[in-house]
Amino acid sequence: MFDLLIKEAYLPDGRGPVNIAIKDGKIAAIGQNTPDNAAEIIDAKGQLVSPPFVDPHFHMDATLSLGLPRLNQSGTLLEGIALWGELKPMLTVEAVVERALRYCDLAVSQGLLSIRSHVDVSTAPLTGVEALLEVRKTVAPYIDLQLVAFPQDGLFRAEGAEENLMRALDMGVDVVGGIPHFERTMEDGARSVKRLCEIAADRGLRVDLHCDESDDPMSRHVETLAAETTRLGLGGRVVASHVSAMHSYDNYYASKLIPLIAESGMHVVPNPLINITLQGRSDTYPRRRGLTRVQELRAAEVNVAFGQDCTMDPWYPLGSADMLEVAHMGVHAVPMTSREAMEWAFHSVTMGGAAAMGLPDPTLREGGPANMLLLQARDPIEAVRLKATRLAVIRGGKVLSRTAPRIAQLSLEGRPDSVNPADYAPPQNT
Repeated sequence: MFDLLIKEAYLPDGRGPVNIAIKDGKIAAIGQNTPDNAAEIIDAKGQLVSPPFVDPHFHMDATLSLGLPRLNQSGTLLEGIALWGELKPMLTVEAVVERALRYCDLAVSQGLLSIRSHVDVSTAPLTGVEALLEVRKTVAPYIDLQLVAFPQDGLFRAEGAEENLMRALDMGVDVVGGIPHFERTMEDGARSVKRLCEIAADRGLRVDLHCDESDDPMSRHVETLAAETTRLGLGGRVVASHVSAMHSYDNYYASKLIPLIAESGMHVVPNPLINITLQGRSDTYPRRRGLTRVQELRAAEVNVAFGQDCTMDPWYPLGSADMLEVAHMGVHAVPMTSREAMEWAFHSVTMGGAAAMGLPDPTLREGGPANMLLLQARDPIEAVRLKATRLAVIRGGKVLSRTAPRIAQLSLEGRPDSVNPADYAPPQNT
């Protein structure tokens, strides 16, 4: 007998309807003739079953702290950093743990089961590190939580930041972080990139740098990061996050830079919700969108994965742990509305995020882990369009969360060359 059987499901690659049989936390079979012999049966009714969502860029030490000690009135990145500096002395391990665990509960309900969180190590005591190490242990049964030692105030700009970063790594933090564009000079920024990559290489760790999160066309630290990634052979262990200054680079420089990024093998993680709200604040009109050159990076076969970055904190007053909202904003902000690109946006918050974090390929396959979502959508594009309800969230073959379906939604059957409005009729209630 199977532990769980999901009937009449469609997979992200278009296969279906299929049955997915689960036994002992693994996918025992995927096919059309699986016996109805299971302790629990879920009828997918032609809806989409996909890998869980992945967020490769978040700040869990700050999450849900909106309004403490005050609000960000300008909405800018720099005021957010200043506000975080005011909040840090007020942090306690207990408060950070409580907010983070509330966020993790929300994340599970949204099907978000893998998160990489940066944690500030600029100043002692390492309250956030201590708290999130405790959180990582608590949520391990249902969330893969990676932690990045992040010197928010600059590796060289903040006194003692390197010592604190090394101590955080010794405590068990997973990834080396940095913020070269926030150092005092361009030279210090480049020097910080080299030092951080060398630390990672020496320790056999991954690297994830906030890189050129700026509107400044002369902020070009991603070039140094690509060079160091190649020099040290770090390859796919490196992520350049944000890289929003690339929207301001002239086309000739970008045409030189993007092949260097591709050659290095590193990943790029833009954060559509945050980049489109924090960037371009000093512009009048025309105003820049704030997002990096997603389509050009994709064309060069760079793995680009969307991240969420913030939820209700000094930088962003919104957010809901919803990676489909992130993908949805990415479609609009890039912009990219071809069917191929919209489908890619879905994969960027599943497969792409997993690759950026160095996680195993989450493709649903026989013998693989039974981690999956049942979404109220027929395919990945419809999931992004509708920000589909997570009907069931499953990890290790166990249902962690269920949400009732929406009563009415518009669906398009098939992919015809021309659209028939009658195809948009609401489905019958189930």
